[in-house]
Amino acid sequence: MGLGTVTLAPDAIRTMFDRIAPVYDVMNRVMTAGLDVRWRRLAAASVVRPGDRVLDAACGTGDLALADVKAGAAKVTGLDFSEEMLLRARRKARRRPPAAELEWVRGDMLALPFADATFDAATVGFGARNVADLEAALRELRRVLRPGGRLGILEITQPRGLLKPFYSLWFDRIVPLAGKALPGGAAYTYLPASVKRFPNAERLAGLMHEAGFTDVRVRLLAGSIVALHTGAAA
Repeated sequence: MGLGTVTLAPDAIRTMFDRIAPVYDVMNRVMTAGLDVRWRRLAAASVVRPGDRVLDAACGTGDLALADVKAGAAKVTGLDFSEEMLLRARRKARRRPPAAELEWVRGDMLALPFADATFDAATVGFGARNVADLEAALRELRRVLRPGGRLGILEITQPRGLLKPFYSLWFDRIVPLAGKALPGGAAYTYLPASVKRFPNAERLAGLMHEAGFTDVRVRLLAGSIVALHTGAAA
């Protein structure tokens, strides 16, 4: 199928996400049959404790950051490299004012603009596979977490068992076809390619260990199509 060979430079990825920002939420709901909302709530609840200072990296339009607030965070910082995504996150937060302090920062997961041990918890929802250097991003997340701080990574993964053929049909064929009707349709060809390049659930758990996280746990969701990884900063 050739999709595994699709690669984009960081600037091209940023431009792509700027273009798809207006339809990003709609496509997320379509691609997941609305389950992404539940998955984000689960990710937030897995690592956020009442009163936490939380970083939501690769925050997109802000859904996981707002889930972090609902999980009890006192302050949430949403970071993304796409200004168009951040624009929509700010609008969304204004429409539904959260009961916590929120800030939105344009920045890169490979060079987080925060001091060491700034946060009690960090979340990443469907953004880890887009970084150019995953190992470096994990080290940065570890750096900005206090000792014992918790990380939750929610990401599409390579499925197992009976769902594998359906997954291939959905992500390799149907999603790119649907995306062609929307602005930035190339993103939905990039999506299956990015998942194929991304480490499987076991390998990502190993990378978290190598980056300085302990008690790393993996929970497979939706029949193993999505994985939630959690760990604590050593």
